[in-house]
Amino acid sequence: MPTGPTPPAPPLLISDLAKSVPGGRLLFSDLALQLAPGEIVAVMGESGVGKSTLLNLVAGLDRPDAGRIEIDGVDLAALDDDARTGLRRDRIGFVFQAFHILPHLTLAQNVALPLILARRRETEALIEANAMLDRVGLTGRGADFPAQVSGGEMQRIALARALVHRPALVLADEPTGNLDPQTADVILSLLCERLRASRAAAVIVTHSERAAAAADRVLILTSRGLVAHEH
Repeated sequence: MPTGPTPPAPPLLISDLAKSVPGGRLLFSDLALQLAPGEIVAVMGESGVGKSTLLNLVAGLDRPDAGRIEIDGVDLAALDDDARTGLRRDRIGFVFQAFHILPHLTLAQNVALPLILARRRETEALIEANAMLDRVGLTGRGADFPAQVSGGEMQRIALARALVHRPALVLADEPTGNLDPQTADVILSLLCERLRASRAAAVIVTHSERAAAAADRVLILTSRGLVAHEH
């Protein structure tokens, strides 16, 4: 029988993941997760349960004790350090609570960084960066410096930088933690809108029920893995 085209690999596929901390305490085991393009999952849980560790594992910055992580069909365990760095650069976008915007670069230069690291010509990278700033509501601000913008605008810049290179997966660690509730709501709405427009999947680690409510699914990280959030 003829077969159809092979379906694309999911942006993120995790199976049987386990991780302990130094000293042997188990953070979690049997963790499984699969995301579809454009799907947004919020991960919640008590402090110390391993939410940031999970993001580090998915980003290839840390190694699990057991299990498998695939990003866009690529098994992280099969990659050496250089290849993992390349995968992070090309296929993953990051949004942090502390923004991590470089103060000595303009807003456009900050947003263009993932493209420049991927060896795009600087003139092209800056054109794309300014176009992405337009999409997050910062039209005409590319030549400004971070000292000239508010916290909410800083997170817009971080979001633009995370999406400018069209990643398969975005990892967001407490992306609204430094924002007042009204600004946080605006940023969350914008984050979800831009993720769905770009078809990037996302894992958002958050303590905020408001942030979690914007996601397609809410999961709680426990020592037994991820479990569905009971509303």
